[in-house]
Amino acid sequence: MFSRKIVLRFPPQLVDKPIVYKLTKDYNLEFNILKALVTPQEEGLLVLELKGEKKDFDSALKFLKEEGVKTQALSKDVVRNEKCIHCGVCVPICPVNAFEVDNKNREVAFNKEKCIACELCINICPYKAMEVKF
Repeated sequence: MFSRKIVLRFPPQLVDKPIVYKLTKDYNLEFNILKALVTPQEEGLLVLELKGEKKDFDSALKFLKEEGVKTQALSKDVVRNEKCIHCGVCVPICPVNAFEVDNKNREVAFNKEKCIACELCINICPYKAMEVKF
């Protein structure tokens, strides 16, 4: 089973269409909505974890592109910049444990693969070391 976390950006004219329904029905993909910002008449944003066969996933991405939905891997969204001093404030706030403290050197490691782009670390970081890249 293939699994990938992706970000979907919907233009205003697609916000009210059943795009995610089609991913399940027509492409046999399971989905888990990790984050959703959808407002009628405005751009929509969905962060999904999709599971299924790789060929179905690839076909679904082609369908999304043809419909005008922009897609990107989730790991491109949240990044840590050079301002990080490894204070550890982000560690307990992360709901998916994407941050871990190395007990030897006390540095905080960030695992992009675990990140669901909830942005809690961005809001809590006193040094503004976490940011969203679009």
